[in-house]
Amino acid sequence: MFESLLLFAVPALVFRLLGILGIRRFATWRAAVVHGLAALLVASGAAHFVPDGGDLMPSHDDLTAMVPPFVPLPHLVVYVTGVLELLGAAGLVRTATRPAAGFCLAVLFVLMLPANVYAAMEDVPLNGDPATPLWFRVPEQCVYIAVALLATTDRGTGRTVRGRRAEVSWR
Repeated sequence: MFESLLLFAVPALVFRLLGILGIRRFATWRAAVVHGLAALLVASGAAHFVPDGGDLMPSHDDLTAMVPPFVPLPHLVVYVTGVLELLGAAGLVRTATRPAAGFCLAVLFVLMLPANVYAAMEDVPLNGDPATPLWFRVPEQCVYIAVALLATTDRGTGRTVRGRRAEVSWR
């Protein structure tokens, strides 16, 4: 149940530690958590392409089982969302694309919320583990939405990032 949250939190803490040690890219908690989200998205995006039978991470079939019945072409949807997660991760680590990536990921996370609710309500197992309960799944998704939205704003001002001047402020 806590694996995906750990895939976000542990890298974020490591990135923040690197910031404390002098790597300016990770000098703030904001930068650390945005990069932590990117690390999570690399792992979860890759899982969309894993064939069934592995033990390390959920497989494509596991993720397809989470897709609600009203969504057409569930296998294709899983592949497309995997690509979008990987593109979102790449977008978060580039200063120039971070605001757009953050906005697009927030929208993606909202659109994927019905799959998370469906999986919890229908007890869809993930990688052989019991379904993640709804009381955990929805707040966890809200954390990811909040971090994605955090990537869309200028450091400390709350203003949407626009133009080259704000881009430099993230470095």
